[in-house]
Amino acid sequence: MKIRKEYIILVAVIIGLCLYLFLRKQDRTHYKVPKVPPLAQADISKIEIFKKGTAVTLIKEDTIWHIAPQGYTADAGKVKSMLDAIDKLTLTALVSESKNYARYELGTDQKLTVKAWVGDTPKRDFSIGKVAPSYRHTFVQVGGDHRVYHASGNFRGVFDLNVDNLRDRMVLKFDKAEIQGIRVSKGGKSTSFSRKQIPVEIKLDQEAEVSSPATAKTKTLWQTTEGYKADEAELDRLLTTLSNLRCENYVNDRTKEDFTEPIYAIQLKGIEEYSLSIFDKLDKDAKVYPAISSVNDYPFLLQEQQADDIMKDLEELLAEPKKQSAEKEEKG
Repeated sequence: MKIRKEYIILVAVIIGLCLYLFLRKQDRTHYKVPKVPPLAQADISKIEIFKKGTAVTLIKEDTIWHIAPQGYTADAGKVKSMLDAIDKLTLTALVSESKNYARYELGTDQKLTVKAWVGDTPKRDFSIGKVAPSYRHTFVQVGGDHRVYHASGNFRGVFDLNVDNLRDRMVLKFDKAEIQGIRVSKGGKSTSFSRKQIPVEIKLDQEAEVSSPATAKTKTLWQTTEGYKADEAELDRLLTTLSNLRCENYVNDRTKEDFTEPIYAIQLKGIEEYSLSIFDKLDKDAKVYPAISSVNDYPFLLQEQQADDIMKDLEELLAEPKKQSAEKEEKG
């Protein structure tokens, strides 16, 4: 009788456990994670980012993204990261229904709210909290849903940017192979260089010389207008630096017209003409130089070391400058 009673208790425990597991499964089904509808990046025309009462707005004009209302060109790489995060937003788990948002940095003063528009219609609306401890997920809310979810990826930093962070820092860009002329000015003096094609005779081996003539080829070199050879390595380094020149920051309280009398200026001639002018520091203790370029509408700042590397003495751009200088004096 005692054994039978134990069997009955054991069966009751098993039934209870099965009911618990079944009801738990039903409960999970009730909280099914919603699927975020697809949104093609190419269709997105505007992105708004709100944080602590401030807003940053990005608007696409043709294929270029600008920061509104200033009209600054936005950094294409940073905008692409935003578009990737918006496009690939995927909820992976329900985290909380308690409305204890501060725990996830989704409170009013902590969260970032992102809205993506297609034309005049908002198509994506979500708030971003802190990154999960695993660093593989981010806490988010979607639309008007009060619940907190895990979203796949670590992307808060992609959107946590101000206007200065988002501006395109590229201030001079060109294909250095197209440049045929360079003029450098410093301290009231200037030197001009042009790219020349010089014929070079390539002799064949002795056995082939009897039946075949020498082959004529050319090589490229830089010369001054007076015919002196340039330091090829220095000019190549200079063109490499200038062809993808990025600034440290922008001068927001002045225009290009406010800057005159550069301490160093470079003009480049190719399919188009390009120029860079560097000016005296705004403050003697500053670690940056103000500058302007032909391809950017705003004055900007170059790091001290960056500017010093560009502003070489004119003689440093010549091959054996002392010898060439002496030769020039003899001719004079």
